[in-house]
Amino acid sequence: MRSAAQRAWWWFKRVAPWVLAGLVLTLVAFEARRVDWPAVWLALRQQSPGWLVAAAALSLISYALYATFDLIGRRLTGHRLPMSRTLGIAAISYAFNFNLGSWVGSLALRLRLYTRWGLPTETVVQIVAYSMVTNWLGYLWVGGTVLVWAPPTLALVGLPSAGWLRVIGLVMIGAALAYLALCRYSPKRQLSWRVHRLELASGRMASWQAAAGGANWLLIGAIVWILLGMRVDYPSVLGVMLLAAVAGVVTHVPGNVGVLEALVVASLGDRLPKTELLAAMLAYRAAYYLLPFALALPAYGLSEAAARRADHRRVVRRIVPSADERRLEQPGGERSCWWRLWC
Repeated sequence: MRSAAQRAWWWFKRVAPWVLAGLVLTLVAFEARRVDWPAVWLALRQQSPGWLVAAAALSLISYALYATFDLIGRRLTGHRLPMSRTLGIAAISYAFNFNLGSWVGSLALRLRLYTRWGLPTETVVQIVAYSMVTNWLGYLWVGGTVLVWAPPTLALVGLPSAGWLRVIGLVMIGAALAYLALCRYSPKRQLSWRVHRLELASGRMASWQAAAGGANWLLIGAIVWILLGMRVDYPSVLGVMLLAAVAGVVTHVPGNVGVLEALVVASLGDRLPKTELLAAMLAYRAAYYLLPFALALPAYGLSEAAARRADHRRVVRRIVPSADERRLEQPGGERSCWWRLWC
């Protein structure tokens, strides 16, 4: 039986995020009423077409790079779903994740799409875990480097001083290096939590995780930097986007609606007019949220239709290989090739 304190904490964990999200959205709605939206639309129409095309192109490159995160899970779990389908599922899920929230895109949709093609739930959960590790490993070293090299001077109440930001940055870099060292030197090759087991990546694979995860965050910062006309230094823009990512996780607001815009205005409002900042963020949402989502919706429908046809013809084969087949994937085996994620 749970104690009263345990029950209270259980309810707090479930109710508090929604209360916080409601409070944030209320504040955002209040502030939105004070914005000169005609001036924002005018600034948006004055955006350079070349910058908009570049932002859209970098957005699609970022999604393609993120999709490779699931190839890491494919390699480490040993499932045999084709590389093209793995990349497609990851890209579709990422688009839903950004627009509808992580529970829908990152977990629920991946479960739906992967299990439709024969993967067991445990394997899908492992793939999601590897993707999250790759994403936040990149966040740690990129964010830590920004804080150490060029700590942002954000006009927000309650943020630590530049000295403390550098300390936080060093801790973040240290955490990223600790993961790389664990993967490289740990004799124990499995991580355990309750009944769950997760294969530890090799040192080389962990290095790829760090490179891919960090490159994705650098691309996100570059998209906003371009849409701002490169009139604000890149480290400051990147720092704001990294901070907005954490704020989105904390507030649980779907699509980070309003939170992202509020942070950008509060942080960079002393460098550019508010209308131009909001226009750039609207363009960013169109390029990084709506464009991929518009592509992901029909792609999801096509994936479901293909899975139904496969079920009808009974051609869905067993995905997870046997122990004998997996031994071929180990160093020295017939198909060992750590440098190629699609082996």
